[in-house]
Amino acid sequence: MDIEQLLALFDEQQRRNAEFVGELRDVTPAVVRHLPLAGRGREGFVLYSQLTADNADRVIAEQITFFAGLGLAFEWKLYGHDLPADLGERLAAHGFVPETPEALLVLDLADAPAALRQPLRADVRRVTDPAQVADIVAIHDQVWGESHAWLGEELVQELAEPGELTHIYLAYADGVPASAARIHFHPGTQFASLWGGSTLPAYRRRGLYTALLAMRGQEALRRGFRFLTVDASPMSRPILERHGFQFLTWTTPYKWRQAQASES
Repeated sequence: MDIEQLLALFDEQQRRNAEFVGELRDVTPAVVRHLPLAGRGREGFVLYSQLTADNADRVIAEQITFFAGLGLAFEWKLYGHDLPADLGERLAAHGFVPETPEALLVLDLADAPAALRQPLRADVRRVTDPAQVADIVAIHDQVWGESHAWLGEELVQELAEPGELTHIYLAYADGVPASAARIHFHPGTQFASLWGGSTLPAYRRRGLYTALLAMRGQEALRRGFRFLTVDASPMSRPILERHGFQFLTWTTPYKWRQAQASES
């Protein structure tokens, strides 16, 4: 399957028809938007759009009115191939603030290298106890230099959900929880998505990131998924590409909040 075919399959299964636990999928003629259910945060998002130069500004304004009426901040996730070509500039003109672009990468597990298929040597453990979430939050806080209390709340909720749609892992070095990552399985699709790969600086270059990658890939294969996807930061992209991941496109979150729109 070539890159163009992969991107079309991703758009169909992971954007246009995607459904998520704890969220309401709302389909309109121009966008697919998701709303948080009670107790699942106060932010919605637009994951897919089908716009033209003629209707883009009107549809953007309609989404702002819709989410503002619900008292929700929201994210518009823009992909590099979305139309019109100047959609990012149009979102910014309507008060959206872009975050750092990330590279959307994909791995066909049928072509996964041997390093991801062999038995793990590192001490990798699946997290099933909500008390362990504090270790994950601590790793993310130190690696990224900001609070991830919100992540802890989300992970505790995900651990309680049926179906085991999220697997969370910790890798230990010298008995210390040193690296964390998770994988989301998307039923009815060929995709599983990777999130949150972070390793404490003192424990890098020990193979922990690769071990977590292998653990998640092997579990995805066991559950019948074909592709792994990840929104890769500049730090993780080279490692992932060495393990066979291919670049699909760029993705940029555009954030809208009432306060920032009033100031723009």
